[in-house]
Amino acid sequence: MALVLIVDDDPQMLRLIKDVVSLDNHDVLLAEDGELAMDYFEHQQPDLMITDILMPNKEGLELISEVREKFPNLKIIAYSGGGAADPQSYLEFASGMGADRVFSKPMPLAELRQEIQALISEVN
Repeated sequence: MALVLIVDDDPQMLRLIKDVVSLDNHDVLLAEDGELAMDYFEHQQPDLMITDILMPNKEGLELISEVREKFPNLKIIAYSGGGAADPQSYLEFASGMGADRVFSKPMPLAELRQEIQALISEVN
């Protein structure tokens, strides 16, 4: 069992991804933006972070950069619907900043679950 931090400003996406992660009995932390996510790291370190890219306060690219600098071994999955821009460009930036896997919305949930398991198995 692993500790997974999910970061998204959309409550429905938080619930959906939490449900996917919970299928494999992992513990879940939820944060509505990057600032709240960073607060978790002061008290505990998740094994995996799953983050949206476009969020208020501290967006996903900034979060990935900050987390990767402080916790280089943390596994990271990033995703985006793209907002006003092409989601692929955000995902390329996320990969370049250290995301281990990237997904466009809507995410294929079975594939997301497989990637979560693969990344967690690399940690253990």
